[in-house]
Amino acid sequence: MTESKKTDDRRRSIVRRDFLFGGGAAIAAGALAVPASVAGALAQPAAPSYAASTGYLVYDSRLCWGCQSCMFACSMSHQGEANPTLSRIQIIRDAPSFTKYPLDVVMAVCRQCISPLCVQNCPTGAAHIDGEHGNVRVIDQAKCIGCKRCLQFCPQRPRRTVWNPYKNKSSKCDLCIDAPFWSKKGGPDGEPACVTSCPAKALKIVHEAPPQEDVSGYDVDLAPPAPKTPSRKPGTKTAKEPPASKS
Repeated sequence: MTESKKTDDRRRSIVRRDFLFGGGAAIAAGALAVPASVAGALAQPAAPSYAASTGYLVYDSRLCWGCQSCMFACSMSHQGEANPTLSRIQIIRDAPSFTKYPLDVVMAVCRQCISPLCVQNCPTGAAHIDGEHGNVRVIDQAKCIGCKRCLQFCPQRPRRTVWNPYKNKSSKCDLCIDAPFWSKKGGPDGEPACVTSCPAKALKIVHEAPPQEDVSGYDVDLAPPAPKTPSRKPGTKTAKEPPASKS
């Protein structure tokens, strides 16, 4: 091998080595580096926190007769007409088969979610937290554009957001905060129309959030406690029955 060829081979080796340990390292570092804009896009945003509602509508399916009085009261108080389709509380019954009796009644009503997906996904702010009325989750009809995102993202089954086919807008239970045809005060500390009109006392407003572990509503036990039997003091004698008369 000539001297000139050895020199050329040595130069090529130096260039290759410099690339691997110099330029190659720089390229590798550039490949591993993530631009700030991309990192920001990949970062998961923190879940928004919302003030908890101070009122929750619960029901007892064991007491409910399925008479739909609450549905008529709801549509009358909000819409001014007796139309169960427009009611923001819906009763679903397994009738006429009654195969699930006595658990054949499902009441669909907004449960005022701690993290309301309807509020998070509403593009116009129509679904919002009403801080002036106990942080109740409500839908402003004036801002609703009928996109149905609140229906799409509602985690409950059946969905608790009600679609008004006449106005092409969504609505949901607001505990009668905005019920123009209801004469009494609504809200967490008021008397919603459905609660007042229920003849079976199967509806009630409570002020602490019941457990939200599944997609159903707040089905609780609202039956009144059984009357206590009078206790007999120790040492007291029970009255004897009179002897039977001889015929």
